[in-house]
Amino acid sequence: MKITIWGCRGSMPSPGPEKNKYGGNTACVQLEHDNSCIILDGGSGIQSLGKKLSPDISVVNILLTHLHIDHIMGLGYFQPFYNPNCTVNIWGPAGSSESLTVRLRRYFSPPFFPVRLNELPAKIHIIEIDNSTFQIDDFVIKSEYLCHPGPTVGYRIQLGETIISYMPDHEPALGSSNFPHLSDWCSGYNIAKDADLLFHDGQYRNEEYDRRVGWGHCSMEDAIDFGTLSNVKKMVLFHHDPVNKDIDLENMLNQSIANKNFNYELILGKENDSFLIQ
Repeated sequence: MKITIWGCRGSMPSPGPEKNKYGGNTACVQLEHDNSCIILDGGSGIQSLGKKLSPDISVVNILLTHLHIDHIMGLGYFQPFYNPNCTVNIWGPAGSSESLTVRLRRYFSPPFFPVRLNELPAKIHIIEIDNSTFQIDDFVIKSEYLCHPGPTVGYRIQLGETIISYMPDHEPALGSSNFPHLSDWCSGYNIAKDADLLFHDGQYRNEEYDRRVGWGHCSMEDAIDFGTLSNVKKMVLFHHDPVNKDIDLENMLNQSIANKNFNYELILGKENDSFLIQ
């Protein structure tokens, strides 16, 4: 399985020479195995991904964690939507008052976007999920609601014995009375447990998080503790704050690990990075 990061910035795209190393595009990660193509989120990074896909690709599966604009803003520029020979399946969280289709149509309509959802040439199927288990080709996928404003899910994707977990927007310290010491009632634990590779929110410094409790994001130190609690093998810190330059992210990581004991590999998410997992 090949995993590629096409965007790992949070909140809004933030290009610039001081961010070239880790990138400025918002959330988008691609999983490839045999002829399967699974895309996690449709942030601005999905535009570049769409240009790289073969025009002969017949089926694409897009798994949305939630519908905040930084996670869907690239969908209208994704080339397979304009290929009448392509089927695009969009999976995303069910809401309590409006369907996933209704919420997506709001983006695919003026004044936000000039092309409506039903005008796209591709064959589009929209599938609502909640705390669900489903299968795409050889992948077995579990979704579960997370602590983040609005209907938001994380994904646990299993291929054989390999587990990839994806929680780009997540606040695990919220809702648990004893974080990070107990897994009981800890948001996201069931998705992350024993993962070979976990993509996880690490937007803030500790002092920043203290002023942003309830915003739906995580400090790097809390993310590291969550990785330890979940017994992951490798963590990719994700959803970099748009104001932070490359050097800021590296300083944040160095400060966060200074007093931490953890026994897994920890890296900063970097646009265009790829991982090969056997």
